[in-house]
Amino acid sequence: MKIGILVGMENTFPPALIEKINGMNAGVTAEYVKIGGVRQDDACEYRVIFDRISHEIPFYRSYLKHAALNGTIIVNNPFWWSADEKFFGYSLATKLGLAIPKTVLLPQKAYIKGVTDASLRNLEYPIDWDGILADVGLPAFLKPHDGGGWKDVYKVSSKEELWNAYDQTGTLAMTLQQFVDFTLYTRCYCVGRKEVLVMPYDPKTRSYIPRDQYELPRELEDRMIRDTILINEALGYDLNTVEFAVQDGIPYAIDFTNPAPDADLWSVTEPYHNWVVEAVSRMLVDYAVNGAPTARYHRWNKWLHPENDETTLHITGAANVAHSASKAISAVIDEISKPVKPKRTRKAATGELKKPAAKKAK
Repeated sequence: MKIGILVGMENTFPPALIEKINGMNAGVTAEYVKIGGVRQDDACEYRVIFDRISHEIPFYRSYLKHAALNGTIIVNNPFWWSADEKFFGYSLATKLGLAIPKTVLLPQKAYIKGVTDASLRNLEYPIDWDGILADVGLPAFLKPHDGGGWKDVYKVSSKEELWNAYDQTGTLAMTLQQFVDFTLYTRCYCVGRKEVLVMPYDPKTRSYIPRDQYELPRELEDRMIRDTILINEALGYDLNTVEFAVQDGIPYAIDFTNPAPDADLWSVTEPYHNWVVEAVSRMLVDYAVNGAPTARYHRWNKWLHPENDETTLHITGAANVAHSASKAISAVIDEISKPVKPKRTRKAATGELKKPAAKKAK
């Protein structure tokens, strides 16, 4: 069996992973994936593909969906990864009972070519900036609803700073999030939805702090581990990082949709890098030997393999019963109903739509 590694510019994590897997003597080998033109009926030679780059390369993302259709296990699931974004994650985590800073999704400042005022007639205008700021408070962070890597993130301390930052966001959909005045910040690696490494982190210098220099209260660490596993189970991610900002002893989940988290030796430092290599290698080999295809989690799989899915038989049987019942009910209605003269369709009211004003930040 083979594990394929799909990578971008990383130079330390992927080769370390391949070397580790190939040295495990588990009947599984790892190598870099090579892809050319992909035909719709092509099979996939890999039992597992580990994805580190498809979020930036649409061709890779489409290939991975094709591979999943053909029975390959993809880490992380490209369908779920494509569907998720950070604001949905905040909403989901709130319902799961995690501590989440107050967050508001904002309309875009600008739109792609072809979008007109008529396309935006459902938007409330002007934006209730005062109401939003009363809810979120100041200072606050303005950041993309689906971004990452600290790109296009603004800390704002006044309405004017918010407007100035918002005016620079172009077509990005943004969120405004409550500022957490943290005394501790951590980034938690989660592998296989069961192994968690809590790494103290300094977002100001964007550097990791060795564990022997930072003592975490056991109860706090246990809660972060629990919350990390919970959110990854809910999202279905096999690999992810969850970031917590701790204020007054409460770990607020700040960022947790990172299905291709940094694992570079020079940024995460050697001890954390080595842990990730070990844990991810074990996970990928276990998936190759014992894992279920990614396709099994999708509705279309039961139509491709109905012999393995009782639900299909139940649906088919229910459909036949429903069809027969519908015919019987229609026959009864025909017997007892008198012809009814159809009502004239009411003429639609006419009126001119008010043209929305040009969109401004203020």
